Amino acid sequence: MGATLPASNANAAPKAQFVTATPGPDGRILYIVVAGDTCSSVALLHGIGVPQLRQLNTRLDENCTLTVGQQLVVGLASSNAPTAGPAPTLPPATVTATPVSGTTEVCVLLFDDMNGDAMRQETEFGIEGGAVSLTNLNGSYSETQNTTSAIDPDLVEPIRSCFSDVPQGEYNVSVAVPDTYNPTMLLSYTLTVKAGDRASIDFGAQSKTLTVSDQGDSGQGGRSSALGIFGLLLLLGGAGLGYYAYRSGQPKSKLKGSPLTKR
Repeated sequence: MGATLPASNANAAPKAQFVTATPGPDGRILYIVVAGDTCSSVALLHGIGVPQLRQLNTRLDENCTLTVGQQLVVGLASSNAPTAGPAPTLPPATVTATPVSGTTEVCVLLFDDMNGDAMRQETEFGIEGGAVSLTNLNGSYSETQNTTSAIDPDLVEPIRSCFSDVPQGEYNVSVAVPDTYNPTMLLSYTLTVKAGDRASIDFGAQSKTLTVSDQGDSGQGGRSSALGIFGLLLLLGGAGLGYYAYRSGQPKSKLKGSPLTKR
């Protein structure tokens, strides 16, 4: 699989044709790394940026090192339009096996994406007052829970909103953020789970509140400087007027250049 360049005349710049891949059952579009691939070439091939590729594949190291045969997520099949935020792409859910028989568990975290990078850091915890819903696509299951900012004191990890005893199948997970937050990624995700799975999904949102104390201090400092300059000008002006009054009060015979100084 590789990029192809359409025929063009000598004066026209070639344009890359992006690959259109078929998503898997879980909605993810996958790509297998071949010899010579780099993060830049894979991103270009699928019409995305390298930052988005890294967000879809959070296990890539800081140098974005690829190995032949490595499986990369290059897109999601969700049709929902991204909302406001610097990185409007939801990374794939983490699914692990559990000893639960016949049912599955889906846990969701709405975290405070303080730096707005759509990737949860260890210091970014849950948001209170949001809502998360889990709905089977065939309509057989639908539940809603509130999000929380509570923290597990033993693990020092945010407590997630978990749906237990969920029948296996294909589900839509969607989140509503509080009015004081803006989402930084997609707010819905289609997930397929099997009996015994435990799925964990993170959604991020950033507070609308901006810290203005520094700006306020800066503004006061600017006003103080302006007042100081204005006071200095008044002082200099007063000194000039005083000197003029002093010169005006002297006898004309002592003024330099006056005809009365001639003898």
